[in-house]
Amino acid sequence: MQMAMDHSAPTNWVAVDWGTSNLRAWLIGDDNTNIEQRSSDQGMGRLEPGDFEPVLLSMLSGWLPADGVLPVLICGMAGARQGWAEAPYLTVPCSPPTAAGAITPPTKDPRLRVRILPGLCQTEPADVIRGEETQLAGLLAQAPTFEGVVCLPGTHTKWVQITGGTISTFRTFMTGELFGLLARQSVLRHTVTDCGWDNKAFAATLIDSIAPPQTLTTRLFSLRAKDLLEGLDAAVARAQLSGMLIGTELAALDPLWLLDEVVIIGDLKLSALYNEALALTGISARLLDAEAMTLAGLKTAYKRIGEPVL
Repeated sequence: MQMAMDHSAPTNWVAVDWGTSNLRAWLIGDDNTNIEQRSSDQGMGRLEPGDFEPVLLSMLSGWLPADGVLPVLICGMAGARQGWAEAPYLTVPCSPPTAAGAITPPTKDPRLRVRILPGLCQTEPADVIRGEETQLAGLLAQAPTFEGVVCLPGTHTKWVQITGGTISTFRTFMTGELFGLLARQSVLRHTVTDCGWDNKAFAATLIDSIAPPQTLTTRLFSLRAKDLLEGLDAAVARAQLSGMLIGTELAALDPLWLLDEVVIIGDLKLSALYNEALALTGISARLLDAEAMTLAGLKTAYKRIGEPVL
């Protein structure tokens, strides 16, 4: 997505979401408007620590001032242990991080003033968030009185409880990663393909998987057996695998969480799948755009500290 450049608008700072796979940057005017957006595939997973500044400079080409300093506020995996510089976690319960708690990585170019936001952690049960906390900040910026549960679908799906404007507890499920591993690297790769989808199969399997979640591993192999014995349609197999994994995830949630208001923030397609899964269990959820929440969260974090500190 590329926005037209408005050269008449004064520039102020840059908001950056640096994920494992992708990098996104927004040039923000001093009236808090979006001037231009850029993206690339130079995510943290492809970079060494010494690569981050050159990649960022390339991304900011044409935005950097001839003299002076451009503040940059970053959320996401740039602050991971394997990233640019580790931004220590804040422990829940807490409010979403702001630039006041950000770290300053080393930079060589004097035109850069970079800060990286911390992630969140909890000790019991042990869990961490890095990146999604900024989406939670965006939600609370738009709905300060929100009380309930936020589902953040992804490779590692997060379920977060928000109480009194603070992030009180959360759990991470490796559902997306498990789906990828099983579909591409296990014996099920012969049965589950990247093509097709059967919504009825997904719905039926999800409901079955919530009831007896402890039977997951044996039901997984039954997909392969059905294919060998009955020629299971690949679209059905793919939907059933997803239904098994998401159903088991929902079964593991604290039932009290789902009595609250539920919001889903994530990729449109995956969010729709989780919304359908919740609807099948009688739970109504509200969907919000992940990119919009990330940008709102970065703007909130920046506003809380102000440019002079950056």
